[in-house]
Amino acid sequence: MKTKDKIKRLIWLFLVFIVRIVLAPRKFKVPILKGLYYNFFGGFTANQVALYNLNKQNKHEYLSEFDWYKSRKINYPNAYKLNNKLICNNIIKDYVNVPTTCITKEQGIYKNRNNQVIKLEEVITELKKEKSLFFKPISIGKGRGIFRLDYEKNKFFIDYKEISEKELKKILEEKDNYFISTRIKQNAYLDKIYDKTSNTIRIITARNKNGRIEVLAAVQRIGTKTTIPVDNGSQGGLIANIDLNKGTLSAARSLNNKNIYKNHPDSKSQIEGIKIPNWDYIKEEIIKVATKLTDFKFIAWDILPTKDGFYVIEANNSSGVNIIQIFGGQRNKELGNYYKSQGIIK
Repeated sequence: MKTKDKIKRLIWLFLVFIVRIVLAPRKFKVPILKGLYYNFFGGFTANQVALYNLNKQNKHEYLSEFDWYKSRKINYPNAYKLNNKLICNNIIKDYVNVPTTCITKEQGIYKNRNNQVIKLEEVITELKKEKSLFFKPISIGKGRGIFRLDYEKNKFFIDYKEISEKELKKILEEKDNYFISTRIKQNAYLDKIYDKTSNTIRIITARNKNGRIEVLAAVQRIGTKTTIPVDNGSQGGLIANIDLNKGTLSAARSLNNKNIYKNHPDSKSQIEGIKIPNWDYIKEEIIKVATKLTDFKFIAWDILPTKDGFYVIEANNSSGVNIIQIFGGQRNKELGNYYKSQGIIK
């Protein structure tokens, strides 16, 4: 990395530390001085202090929020290819199933799936034809700005709430730099747990120094009635740990409270002990794809299992550590050891 780039990165990290660590919104009550101590002596947010039950004896077992932000340089200089969802999909679609991008809007210009410039009316026509689509910002993560579009019985819906065609057009006109893609039908085991959201698996793969791809961790994300249409833990969704060998789910946790959910709080369906169909196949195929993507050392995959296989909904440049560490610290385990091998932490 050039000196100029290093200086820019140090400035960026300082700003990240202040805004995303010290001033991070609090979901848990943590004494101010205690929160500041772990902010400055570890890079943890106040929420992490509560989620991990941090103390001076166990803080060395956990990766911090600041460690995660530093990890985003692992794929430098190719990180932008994963941060931009359109570029990412164009790269990975040759190797794995991805949802079809039907519409894009960048700098106020609508384009269809053939990259032809179109008008707003044609966007509405596409929705009427497809019946159900997902609206997503091109470069925003953590499930922010995503909503589901449906057309049924001559009526339009956003996240299951009816909306007039005029209101829908206004939203599509006001927003920019987004894409609209097909909705994929998820595997029946996911519908049984909770059918109002697409419930993705987060699988983290990493390329070791020998060039071999390893699976470092995997969790099942599950939406709730308060997160529709997304499942993201940062938006309040549930997370169940996945046994990498067996493909079975643990009881679920939330990043918003300390509850343990053996069953889904809304559907009441079982979570703990459920086995993911075709888990070995999913894991092996993702390793094959990650092996081919030689520009990237680290990928956080969002995968939606289907009846006959799976789709990659997103491939991300990094992964938040909370969804992994609510099941135990990772600083001295697979994820932390990989960060050490890449010079992210000592």
